[in-house]
Amino acid sequence: MPKPILKFFSFSLIALWMFMPSLSAAEALTESDKKSFQKIITNQIAAFRVDNADAAFAFASPRIQQIFGDPQVFITMVKQSYFPVYRPKSYEFGDAELKNGQPTKVVKILGPNGILWAALYTFQKQEDGSWRISGVYLLKQDGAAA
Repeated sequence: MPKPILKFFSFSLIALWMFMPSLSAAEALTESDKKSFQKIITNQIAAFRVDNADAAFAFASPRIQQIFGDPQVFITMVKQSYFPVYRPKSYEFGDAELKNGQPTKVVKILGPNGILWAALYTFQKQEDGSWRISGVYLLKQDGAAA
């Protein structure tokens, strides 16, 4: 994917995150919500590992689906821009909490090349009460695993 398109997608995802509805402090995350986040991430990574674009795309929020429009476009973007999420050697779940009213889940990822990453997943609650991934932000960590 050409770099201008990647910049557009990055900008779009940041803009989406800024304007997404958020939960109020009164709407704290439940244990059920936190377990749902972990299950959704696990299932999406499993779909990436077998290149099941349709299944991986199904975990994305409607707005993300609208931006990418097609599961193959989505998985191509993930391969190019989120390779540690696409093919992690391993991953470990961290905290789930509200950050500025936004439901989030931290995942520590060991990428395929041995580089450590922190992935901050954001979630959006759907009208039916289910959750979908509304964004993923990767931050390279110091050090590397053996």
